[in-house]
Amino acid sequence: MSAMFQIGDIVFAREALYNDGHIPDIPAEAGLAAPGDRGVVVQIGRVAAGMGPEEQFIYLVRFEQANEQLGPPVGCLPEELTQDEVAAQALAAAD
Repeated sequence: MSAMFQIGDIVFAREALYNDGHIPDIPAEAGLAAPGDRGVVVQIGRVAAGMGPEEQFIYLVRFEQANEQLGPPVGCLPEELTQDEVAAQALAAAD
């Protein structure tokens, strides 16, 4: 199984992403990215998926913030991201 995204790829959030308590200095449940927000993949990891030999990719993404700075790295599943900019714009408009 190969990674869907590579380090340096520009991606967009498909859905709202919140701090699950694992990012220090940011309150739990704080918003990290809104649908359509643009970010860059900065790291790729793998985790075991259940009890079988399956592995799932986890992408660390730094999303652009309102001040045009990159936010903290956010762990994202592949289904939470897209590279389709048109779809991302539609997601942002619907939010």
